[in-house]
Amino acid sequence: MTIAIICASHSDEILNANLARSPMIAEATVPLHLERDAASAALAYNRAIDATDADILIFAHHDVYLPRGWENLLARRLRELETHDTNWALYGPFGVGLDASHIGPVWSSSIGLIVGRVPTAPAQVQSYDEMVIVMRRSSGLRFDENLPGWHMYGTDIVTTARTKGLHAYAGALPTIHNDRYHDHLREDFVESYTAMRHKWRDHLPLRTPIIKISKSGLHLYKNRWQDYRSEKFRANMSVGIAHAPEYLASLCGWSDLTASA
Repeated sequence: MTIAIICASHSDEILNANLARSPMIAEATVPLHLERDAASAALAYNRAIDATDADILIFAHHDVYLPRGWENLLARRLRELETHDTNWALYGPFGVGLDASHIGPVWSSSIGLIVGRVPTAPAQVQSYDEMVIVMRRSSGLRFDENLPGWHMYGTDIVTTARTKGLHAYAGALPTIHNDRYHDHLREDFVESYTAMRHKWRDHLPLRTPIIKISKSGLHLYKNRWQDYRSEKFRANMSVGIAHAPEYLASLCGWSDLTASA
């Protein structure tokens, strides 16, 4: 099983401070394929699918850090998954379960917490946080280039897989997301939300890590109101990105996942 990491990055500063410092990349254990200047995530990732030939494709944000041994733990998780579901197509460290629960231990700097429960077995999901999505090439999946921008493609690719009879899972794959605090949902997010509402109208509601996509669209306005009311509280939770990701991994006890693989 061969692995490649794919990243669409617009900032060498963020990339070099996070993803590129991951031991598997810094030590050239796993190749990193970079995409630049794409108009959308779908365009960037489809170009990368065509430009690489690995069996397992890891689409990762540039502000993610993968602790030492992460790739070995991933290989173990996928072997475990294969024993009970040969029809899997996608896997990730954080997703929204079919019951709307948040699954997968991920440290998020924007809220200063580990989010997601740790499942004892892979759990099927209806969406992913786009920070990391693992795809099996043999699934034949591709990202929808009609979907605008850089949001919702984690929900879109899972829904696409499920309509094809393929399965998406999240599991125990500790990951650091050194993300910045966002005070509210911006217009590019609204554009993606609207596109998803129209595309998947017959499959709604769908739950993303951020919002519920509903036929009425009222949850968009509800979330905006909640963001406004909770802005100061959420800002106080954020720890910023001053700490090196290695420190955050150590803080979580994730500095070396080799023993878990």
